[in-house]
Amino acid sequence: MGDIHARVLIVEDEVDIRRFVRLTLESEGCEVFEADSAKRALIEAGTRRPDVIVLDLGLPDGDGVELIREIRTWSPVPIVVLSARSSEGDKILALDAGADDYLVKPFGAGELMARMRAQFRRHLHQTPSGETEIRFGEIRLNLLNRLVERKGEPIHLTPIEYKLLTHLTKQPDRVVTHHQLLKAVWGPGHDEDMHYVRVHMANLRKKVELDPSKPQHLLTEAGIGYRFVRPRR
Repeated sequence: MGDIHARVLIVEDEVDIRRFVRLTLESEGCEVFEADSAKRALIEAGTRRPDVIVLDLGLPDGDGVELIREIRTWSPVPIVVLSARSSEGDKILALDAGADDYLVKPFGAGELMARMRAQFRRHLHQTPSGETEIRFGEIRLNLLNRLVERKGEPIHLTPIEYKLLTHLTKQPDRVVTHHQLLKAVWGPGHDEDMHYVRVHMANLRKKVELDPSKPQHLLTEAGIGYRFVRPRR
């Protein structure tokens, strides 16, 4: 990844962790900026226009979840949360607020960079708005004609399965929560119907994954939601 000159903003008040993340990112060729508070983070995010933000939730002048919500009012920049908060509830809260991924402390350099590479790919190689085709594995998804093919042969998806697939593939390498999927696919009023998502995702995997029991593209984030993993370019 050293040839990707990504700009990264680290928002972290713990000096040792901030230094570790900075050195890890710089060793991979990134340009790194730092902020140790929510107030400073907003200034840096607005002026530096980073490709990715690495964010700790426990900031001295505010909660990181509120910072995510504020940034999301004006920027789609990928946000990777680093936090000691490890419960599913905390992860879902941050992801529903608009974070793209969540890494629990303590973490290693290898795990950090794997998550960051996914977000760099997402930010730097997003599907252009005019592009109408997405390919992964043996699948070709034609958004213009609402056509899904495996090895050139059409496969039938129900309307719900198609909505799930397109919502996930349009947000590659991003964790999408059950709540976000329910709202996008079923609409408001279905917050408690997580079993809908599980049932339809299981059926969708049977149709688009080579081995549904070991999915390669539509991955489960246990207790939280799902992630579409795009092929490397």
